[in-house]
Amino acid sequence: MGITIPAWVEGELTPVDKLEAHEKGLKHKAVSVFVVRGTEILMQRRAMGKYHTPGLWANTCCTHPDWDETSSSCAVRRLSEELGITGLYPEYRHRLEYHADVGNGMVENEVVDVFLAHARGPLQMQPNPDEVMETRWVDYHDLLAEVKRHPERFTPWLKIYLHNHADTIFGPDLIISAKS
Repeated sequence: MGITIPAWVEGELTPVDKLEAHEKGLKHKAVSVFVVRGTEILMQRRAMGKYHTPGLWANTCCTHPDWDETSSSCAVRRLSEELGITGLYPEYRHRLEYHADVGNGMVENEVVDVFLAHARGPLQMQPNPDEVMETRWVDYHDLLAEVKRHPERFTPWLKIYLHNHADTIFGPDLIISAKS
């Protein structure tokens, strides 16, 4: 058995193998983090070795909490594991649910706690090549335009977050300053 994650089976939260959860489309817990610097968002391009959505652009990081792990601890852990980022303490912004086909017969049926962290000044990163093939900072407004022009370059969940939940995730400051 691989990594176990919290999933709902017959209405009860239980540990389930991560791959099985995606193959069967089981509803399960997840965490997503956005790191912002002014109106820029730190994006990552998923490594080609990922079992779903390889090579696509996504938010700063995302994962599934361990069985006994809080979402906030998971967010901090995953920033370090995926990107080598330490010293940021993301703020909880929103819980959302989505269902999306992620290819190769897999489905994400996620209950996601979304976090936002503000980077002040330069941010030291050391991306894990097993997780991340590329990173970049992109202005919020430019990201929206790029997703509209080339949706095939982005993960399904990022498109859902930006289209349906941006105001709640980023708050009015980022949205307003990006529009001016």
